Amino acid sequence: REASNLERVEVTKGGDSVYSGRGSGGGSINLSSKAPRLADFVNAGAGVGTDSYYRATVDGNWRLNETSAFRLNLMTTEGGVPGREAVDFEKYGLAMALGFGLGTDTSATVSYYHLTADSMPDYGIPLDRKLGITTTDSGILDVPYDTFYGLKARDYMRNEVDSVTVKLERRLSDTLILRNLTRYSETLNDYVVTNPGDGGSAVLIDDVWWMKRGTKSRWNPAETFANVTDLYGSFETGALKHNFDLGVEYSREINRNASYSVEVDAPGAAPCPAPLSGTDCTPVYDPDPNDPWNGSITRGAETHSNTNSWGVYAADSIKFGPKWVLNLGLRYDRYETEGTSIGRGETVPTFNEGEWDFVNYQVGLIYKPTENTSVYASYATSSTPPTVGGGDQNGATGGEGSGNLAGKLLDPEETENYEIGAKADLFGQRLSLTGAIFQTKRQNAQIEIEDGIYAEAGETEVKGLELGFSGNVTPDWTVFGGYTYMDSELVSGAYDNANVGDPLANTPKNSFSLFTTYRLLPKLSLGGGVYYVVDRFGGNQGGAGGGANGVYAPGYTRLDLFASYDVTDRASLQLNVKNATDEEYIMRTNGVHHADPAPTSQAILTLNVRF
Repeated sequence: REASNLERVEVTKGGDSVYSGRGSGGGSINLSSKAPRLADFVNAGAGVGTDSYYRATVDGNWRLNETSAFRLNLMTTEGGVPGREAVDFEKYGLAMALGFGLGTDTSATVSYYHLTADSMPDYGIPLDRKLGITTTDSGILDVPYDTFYGLKARDYMRNEVDSVTVKLERRLSDTLILRNLTRYSETLNDYVVTNPGDGGSAVLIDDVWWMKRGTKSRWNPAETFANVTDLYGSFETGALKHNFDLGVEYSREINRNASYSVEVDAPGAAPCPAPLSGTDCTPVYDPDPNDPWNGSITRGAETHSNTNSWGVYAADSIKFGPKWVLNLGLRYDRYETEGTSIGRGETVPTFNEGEWDFVNYQVGLIYKPTENTSVYASYATSSTPPTVGGGDQNGATGGEGSGNLAGKLLDPEETENYEIGAKADLFGQRLSLTGAIFQTKRQNAQIEIEDGIYAEAGETEVKGLELGFSGNVTPDWTVFGGYTYMDSELVSGAYDNANVGDPLANTPKNSFSLFTTYRLLPKLSLGGGVYYVVDRFGGNQGGAGGGANGVYAPGYTRLDLFASYDVTDRASLQLNVKNATDEEYIMRTNGVHHADPAPTSQAILTLNVRF
């Protein structure tokens, strides 16, 4: 993801299939791109920082005539990752948008977006349990957090995005608008990465622990076509005032997938000490990313998946009386996928197909005691078909069950979200305060209920409290942040109940954030942020305290600093110091493989200019 072409980010929390369709059990994030405006401006930024960081951006908008405009965004950046030896990145992007009929009843916008990113992938630090040794209570290998197990001569990651979007909008009346959006995109995810937790157990040789480097790889180009048509507006029925949205959606995604065969016994590489064989070895406590490697990388057998989905939805916000609003939403989805897959240890692809229909709904009631306060209650559902993987990627595998469920298409996993909350706008609506308590249940996951017997009976649950604040306490003092409490639990799991009652992976019970700025002088603002997160368990493999392997990421407190100075009316300097105290901490864990250290301290100075 790249923020240079974003106008705003919209976050919906909880079961969200009414708005976003399949796979949105925890919520969804909508990234709104910058659009042409009927104005002339150019904004440019140039930043330099520690760890060989630089970034340059240009955002220009030109009014072509009374109803047309063109917008152009350019971005280039590169640098290293603070505290992670040998990890770096390089990205460049281009976004263009041409708008016609802007400000009239009929408008059209055509947009093109491109992003290329090359980086050194980083799978962090192995878990000592995975290596067959125990060094820490957390299960994370006791090495400096800048320790890197990858190979510069071999590892790489390349991501590419090209997309074209056409938006058409027609105002049919003062209260009725018809909108159509069509997008075609091509993406590529291509990498070979060292996974230090996948090379097998470590071996002690002459008082030195040695390990094999494991590898993971992927070649995944994808084509996506999507079309959404909305009819939205407002009308009245007696004393009821309606704001509605009716829509239909179609998308088609073609995924091609392959892994690479990475030559382990590479020419010129140092041999492993006996009893380990081959060449792809490293000392556990002293890996060298500059180790020689001159081997070959060969793409293996290709699989594919073709996914079609259709959605029909309706939403209505009904205002009755001066203080009440009822929100209703309903959506039907049909999801079909077909393609090939290769099982672990197999060489011949097999054909898979499946189709699912599901209906989701949302109900919310808002009461406004005063003009600037409100309380609400809501209930929402969502559905995730079994072929939807991490990152909402469609695939042709995983649709059928295991054991006694083999050959049976699994049902979608179902999510229910309950929430009640309140909001208040203070100080002339400059400061917004929010609070909510919620419960999210996810059901229908396939689990083993008896030895060799499977059922769709897996269930997880999260109960929590969220408090938030954003805005201005005074005209010169801005605050943003909040506190979240989450009590997560695996409600039902394996038949031996080894992991039932465990917290969910990477789900902190307590977290807090605060970012604040204060205009100390007419041209000078100072501020900073503090972020606090408690221990997070690493997986549900059974046993108290984060699974049978006991893995968890220790809690941390991080401090960021900020300063800005207006050099002129059109130019300003901005200084950001990330992780100012150089806190070493783990961002997340993969409960059976590795842990990812966070970046250490970094300072970035940026010049922003408006023309």
